[in-house]
Amino acid sequence: MTTPRLPDEFRLVEMDEIDSTNEEAKRLACSGAADGTLVWSHRQTAGRGRRGRVWTSEPGNLYASIVLRPDCAPLQAAQLTFVAALAVRDMLTIFLSNSDAIACKWPNDVLIGGRKISGILLESSTAGSGTVDWLVLGIGVNLRHHPDIGGRHPATDLSAEGAGAIEASAALETLAMAFAERRGEWLQGGFEAVRNAWLKHAYGLGQTAHIKLENASHSGSFIGIDESGALRLRGDDCAEQLFAAGEVTFEGSS
Repeated sequence: MTTPRLPDEFRLVEMDEIDSTNEEAKRLACSGAADGTLVWSHRQTAGRGRRGRVWTSEPGNLYASIVLRPDCAPLQAAQLTFVAALAVRDMLTIFLSNSDAIACKWPNDVLIGGRKISGILLESSTAGSGTVDWLVLGIGVNLRHHPDIGGRHPATDLSAEGAGAIEASAALETLAMAFAERRGEWLQGGFEAVRNAWLKHAYGLGQTAHIKLENASHSGSFIGIDESGALRLRGDDCAEQLFAAGEVTFEGSS
């Protein structure tokens, strides 16, 4: 497999197999790995998504995690989830002709025509000063195959969407360049530019959304995200509510 050419800010750690690229990146981060350390594995034996869900990790797809040291508060560092989603979308547009079908679903999924093609997992450790010591950003993208799951957002992959057989090395190379550019925008201009770009491609904007929390659920019109990235819902009484986390579904999605 061809070794990807990455921007200078990345240091590649390539593996044939690992339990989880996020777990390896966390181990490296705890050992002092520098910002930009990028763990890439051809296969994962214990891949994870949000809330501990299993992430199917057969060879042929993209599994990568980046060690970052943003030197900021946790709430600000969480904005990198949106930065990563935009970078994944940028990468997908290179390989697909129908870029209008690619959408970002709050908080950390990327969909094609309502079907999930990518998930993002952010994990971090906070220093005694209250700033983030390190952050690991895990990104999985279905390139050649996808799990046969149902639900509101069944999975898909680039090959099934007509892109052909994309090599993981080519996808990683394109993703790294896109992430470097999007992260640069975030560092220079703050979250506002990222927020505006994300909203242009937001899935379900203006639709009725249902958000499920651990002990409650809420519904309302999805009107965007605020300056921190929290979900904005407007209820029937026109009152606005903000949610920093939760599972979101939209009426009309199958």
